[in-house]
Amino acid sequence: MSDLKPSSIPLDFISSSEEESLAWAEEFSKLIGPGDCVFLLGNLGAGKTVLSRGISKGLGYQGSVHSPTYSLVHEYENDPLIYHIDLYRLPEGADFEEIGLDYYRFNEGISLIEWPERLGHWSLDWTWTIELNYVDADENQRHIRAVRVSDIPEK
Repeated sequence: MSDLKPSSIPLDFISSSEEESLAWAEEFSKLIGPGDCVFLLGNLGAGKTVLSRGISKGLGYQGSVHSPTYSLVHEYENDPLIYHIDLYRLPEGADFEEIGLDYYRFNEGISLIEWPERLGHWSLDWTWTIELNYVDADENQRHIRAVRVSDIPEK
Protein backbone atom coordinates (compact mmCIF):
# COMPACT_ATOMS: atom_id res chain seq x y z
CA MET A 1 0.00 0.00 0.00
CA SER A 2 1.18 3.48 -0.73
CA ASP A 3 2.64 5.98 1.66
CA LEU A 4 1.20 9.46 1.63
CA LYS A 5 3.18 11.45 -0.90
CA PRO A 6 3.52 15.22 -0.91
CA SER A 7 0.74 16.80 -2.91
CA SER A 8 -0.99 20.12 -3.09
CA ILE A 9 -4.40 18.47 -3.26
CA PRO A 10 -6.91 19.60 -0.65
CA LEU A 11 -8.49 16.60 1.05
CA ASP A 12 -11.59 18.67 1.83
CA PHE A 13 -12.86 20.36 -1.32
CA ILE A 14 -15.97 22.00 -2.80
CA SER A 15 -16.41 21.17 -6.48
CA SER A 16 -18.68 23.31 -8.63
CA SER A 17 -18.61 21.14 -11.74
CA GLU A 18 -17.89 17.68 -13.10
CA GLU A 19 -14.70 19.07 -14.62
CA GLU A 20 -13.48 20.27 -11.20
CA SER A 21 -14.32 16.88 -9.66
CA LEU A 22 -12.39 15.09 -12.44
CA ALA A 23 -9.37 17.37 -11.95
CA TRP A 24 -9.47 16.82 -8.17
CA ALA A 25 -9.63 13.04 -8.66
CA GLU A 26 -6.71 13.07 -11.10
CA GLU A 27 -4.62 14.89 -8.51
CA PHE A 28 -5.84 12.58 -5.72
CA SER A 29 -4.55 9.59 -7.72
CA LYS A 30 -1.00 10.72 -6.86
CA LEU A 31 -1.69 9.68 -3.25
CA ILE A 32 -2.51 6.04 -4.00
CA GLY A 33 -0.64 3.04 -5.32
CA PRO A 34 -0.65 -0.75 -5.70
CA GLY A 35 -2.63 -2.52 -3.00
CA ASP A 36 -4.73 0.52 -2.08
CA CYS A 37 -8.49 0.24 -1.76
CA VAL A 38 -10.59 3.41 -2.00
CA PHE A 39 -14.17 3.47 -0.71
CA LEU A 40 -16.41 5.95 -2.56
CA LEU A 41 -19.43 7.03 -0.52
CA GLY A 42 -22.28 9.24 -1.68
CA ASN A 43 -25.89 9.37 -2.76
CA LEU A 44 -27.04 8.09 -6.13
CA GLY A 45 -25.77 10.51 -8.77
CA ALA A 46 -23.34 12.28 -6.42
CA GLY A 47 -20.36 11.59 -8.68
CA LYS A 48 -18.67 8.40 -7.49
CA THR A 49 -18.11 7.20 -11.06
CA VAL A 50 -16.84 10.66 -12.05
CA LEU A 51 -14.20 10.36 -9.33
CA SER A 52 -13.36 6.82 -10.47
CA ARG A 53 -12.89 8.18 -13.99
CA GLY A 54 -10.58 10.95 -12.77
CA ILE A 55 -8.55 8.64 -10.52
CA SER A 56 -8.14 6.14 -13.35
CA LYS A 57 -7.02 8.87 -15.74
CA GLY A 58 -4.56 10.17 -13.15
CA LEU A 59 -3.12 6.66 -12.84
CA GLY A 60 -2.50 6.61 -16.59
CA TYR A 61 -5.53 4.68 -17.81
CA GLN A 62 -6.54 5.96 -21.25
CA GLY A 63 -9.72 3.94 -21.78
CA SER A 64 -13.32 4.64 -20.98
CA VAL A 65 -14.58 4.37 -17.38
CA HIS A 66 -18.26 3.64 -16.75
CA SER A 67 -20.19 2.47 -13.75
CA PRO A 68 -20.02 -1.31 -13.35
CA THR A 69 -23.47 -1.43 -11.74
CA TYR A 70 -24.65 -4.44 -13.75
CA SER A 71 -21.36 -6.27 -14.16
CA LEU A 72 -20.22 -5.52 -10.56
CA VAL A 73 -16.56 -5.16 -11.58
CA HIS A 74 -14.69 -3.51 -14.43
CA GLU A 75 -11.01 -4.39 -14.61
CA TYR A 76 -8.95 -1.73 -16.36
CA GLU A 77 -5.70 -2.89 -17.95
CA ASN A 78 -3.20 -0.48 -16.50
CA ASP A 79 -0.01 -0.51 -14.45
CA PRO A 80 -1.10 -0.98 -11.75
CA LEU A 81 -4.35 -2.75 -12.60
CA ILE A 82 -7.46 -0.84 -11.58
CA TYR A 83 -10.55 -2.65 -10.27
CA HIS A 84 -13.71 -0.53 -10.39
CA ILE A 85 -16.32 -2.24 -8.24
CA ASP A 86 -19.95 -1.19 -7.77
CA LEU A 87 -21.92 -2.96 -5.05
CA TYR A 88 -25.16 -0.96 -5.49
CA ARG A 89 -27.30 -3.87 -6.73
CA LEU A 90 -26.16 -6.32 -4.05
CA PRO A 91 -28.09 -6.78 -0.84
CA GLU A 92 -26.28 -5.91 2.36
CA GLY A 93 -24.47 -8.95 3.70
CA ALA A 94 -24.24 -10.74 0.32
CA ASP A 95 -21.64 -13.49 0.07
CA PHE A 96 -18.77 -11.45 -1.29
CA GLU A 97 -16.35 -14.35 -1.34
CA GLU A 98 -18.73 -16.18 -3.64
CA ILE A 99 -18.62 -13.33 -6.15
CA GLY A 100 -14.83 -13.05 -5.87
CA LEU A 101 -14.23 -9.85 -3.93
CA ASP A 102 -11.50 -11.60 -1.95
CA TYR A 103 -9.48 -11.77 -5.20
CA TYR A 104 -9.41 -7.96 -5.38
CA ARG A 105 -8.75 -7.60 -1.67
CA PHE A 106 -5.51 -9.57 -1.87
CA ASN A 107 -4.35 -8.33 -5.27
CA GLU A 108 -1.76 -5.64 -5.91
CA GLY A 109 -4.02 -3.56 -8.11
CA ILE A 110 -5.94 -0.48 -6.99
CA SER A 111 -9.58 -1.07 -6.03
CA LEU A 112 -12.17 1.70 -6.33
CA ILE A 113 -15.37 0.57 -4.58
CA GLU A 114 -18.69 2.35 -5.00
CA TRP A 115 -21.39 1.63 -2.41
CA PRO A 116 -19.01 -0.02 0.10
CA GLU A 117 -21.68 0.27 2.80
CA ARG A 118 -23.23 -2.83 1.16
CA LEU A 119 -20.31 -4.80 2.58
CA GLY A 120 -22.01 -4.77 5.99
CA HIS A 121 -19.78 -6.61 8.45
CA TRP A 122 -17.67 -8.16 5.68
CA SER A 123 -14.29 -6.49 5.85
CA LEU A 124 -11.89 -5.23 3.22
CA ASP A 125 -8.61 -3.60 4.06
CA TRP A 126 -9.36 -0.18 2.65
CA THR A 127 -6.88 2.67 2.73
CA TRP A 128 -8.98 5.71 1.80
CA THR A 129 -12.57 6.84 2.12
CA ILE A 130 -13.91 9.56 -0.15
CA GLU A 131 -17.29 11.04 0.73
CA LEU A 132 -19.32 13.07 -1.76
CA ASN A 133 -22.26 15.16 -0.61
CA TYR A 134 -24.41 17.75 -2.32
CA VAL A 135 -23.81 21.26 -1.02
CA ASP A 136 -27.16 22.47 0.29
CA ALA A 137 -29.72 22.37 -2.53
CA ASP A 138 -27.20 23.11 -5.29
CA GLU A 139 -27.22 20.14 -7.68
CA ASN A 140 -23.90 21.21 -9.23
CA GLN A 141 -21.79 21.62 -6.10
CA ARG A 142 -20.28 18.67 -4.25
CA HIS A 143 -18.40 18.56 -0.99
CA ILE A 144 -15.60 16.03 -1.51
CA ARG A 145 -13.76 14.81 1.57
CA ALA A 146 -10.96 12.24 1.43
CA VAL A 147 -9.69 10.57 4.59
CA ARG A 148 -6.81 8.16 4.79
CA VAL A 149 -7.84 5.29 7.06
CA SER A 150 -4.66 5.54 9.11
CA ASP A 151 -5.73 9.12 9.96
CA ILE A 152 -9.09 8.03 11.43
CA PRO A 153 -8.91 7.96 15.24
CA GLU A 154 -9.70 4.55 16.75
CA LYS A 155 -12.80 4.33 18.92
